[in-house]
Amino acid sequence: MSGEVLIVPPEVNVTVYSKLFLKPKGKVGTKGKKQIHEENQDTLKFYSRIILGANAIYAAVNFLLFYDSSTFWTWFLLLFAVAVYFGSYRSMSAMAKAAFAEDGSLLDGGIDLNMEQGMAEHLKDVIILTAIVQVLSTLSSYFWYFWLLAPARALHLLWANFLGPWFSAESQAAPEENEKNDKKQRRQERRQMKRF
Repeated sequence: MSGEVLIVPPEVNVTVYSKLFLKPKGKVGTKGKKQIHEENQDTLKFYSRIILGANAIYAAVNFLLFYDSSTFWTWFLLLFAVAVYFGSYRSMSAMAKAAFAEDGSLLDGGIDLNMEQGMAEHLKDVIILTAIVQVLSTLSSYFWYFWLLAPARALHLLWANFLGPWFSAESQAAPEENEKNDKKQRRQERRQMKRF
């Protein structure tokens, strides 16, 4: 696209067009404390609505429409989902906790919950996965098996970020030691050959 000329129709706003289709130049700007605090509050509101909506749908279907067919597992899985929601949301709200001065000014906006590759991103994924599984489980209880994706993802991240590099670091150190041992063995063989 470097040598092409773009003709933008007059009815298209050029600034909107450039924001949508052209790559931004330069470095991405950093967020201020106030902006982080406001975005964190909006994020927490959004995920609390997801949690409340999923629980409302699950309760309405399983405990109002099909109350006669609800079993121990219906209640158990509801409690499981609530525990997952509580733990994830509580962790996110603790991460987003802002610090204020005595005069009310914002000292720290908390950790940015919308940061890419942050812990909050994984917590948000767990909330979304649980909500989707919980709502789909109103159709069939077998949808709860999709929740096994969360521990599978956790094991994948554990292997990719911690265990895999650790094991491969040991295996890389072993060839270096083997090379040193081979060199020592060759020297000893040469010395023995010179003696005879």
